[in-house]
Amino acid sequence: MKFISWNVNGLRACVNKGFKESFESLDADFFCLQETKMQEGQLDLQFSGYESYWNYAEKKGYSGTAIYAKHKPLSVTKGIGIEEHDHEGRVITLEYPDFYLVTVYTPNSQDGLRRLDYRMTWERDFQAYLHQLDQKKPVIVCGDMNVAHEEIDIKNPKTNHKNAGFTDEEREQMTTLLGNGFTDTFRYKYPEEITYSWWSYRFHAREKNAGWRIDYFLISDRLRDRLEDAKIHTEIMGSDHCPIELDLK
Repeated sequence: MKFISWNVNGLRACVNKGFKESFESLDADFFCLQETKMQEGQLDLQFSGYESYWNYAEKKGYSGTAIYAKHKPLSVTKGIGIEEHDHEGRVITLEYPDFYLVTVYTPNSQDGLRRLDYRMTWERDFQAYLHQLDQKKPVIVCGDMNVAHEEIDIKNPKTNHKNAGFTDEEREQMTTLLGNGFTDTFRYKYPEEITYSWWSYRFHAREKNAGWRIDYFLISDRLRDRLEDAKIHTEIMGSDHCPIELDLK
């Protein structure tokens, strides 16, 4: 089974930058999107053989997630069941007979870390949600998790140390999640590879490969024996993020 995750940074804009061609060439069983920045009815984008599931933010042009799936789920859940978090369209969960698939767009702590306190509340609540699912069946969680976990995951660790996405607090939350039953698939397969998934639009960052790895496929540890590969498609343009891939037996 092939899974793709991509923060498209505005799906309507990405459609004008080759999204359909990328979608079709990747030919995934599941194609998860973050930061769709859409409301219902703004774009009719369907693909043969796929059903699509959407979670829109209440605020227009902001956040939002979607999943295109070739396989019909047993159930679809939007959000994590906590009012404080569920108005920004950040989470979709599809249930299948032997796993849950969760896509997430984790809140950014923002300039000046003005949303860091909220981010910490989110982290605790989202991790609790994942653990509740994991008690029932294995979990595959993917998306823009807005943290470069280790220094290898960011081009300039020293100058970014206290910036959003590379604070000690955010990194510790990822360490906690990975220490409690989840595996970072790319780092598990490629412990020393330096590859990024996001580049600022400023300062020609992508040309210089001055990036961050903040997009992840995490799996319940007990799925490790099904892990075939994890990829980062740096060659695919259309967003300030590139798609990432998970292949499971």
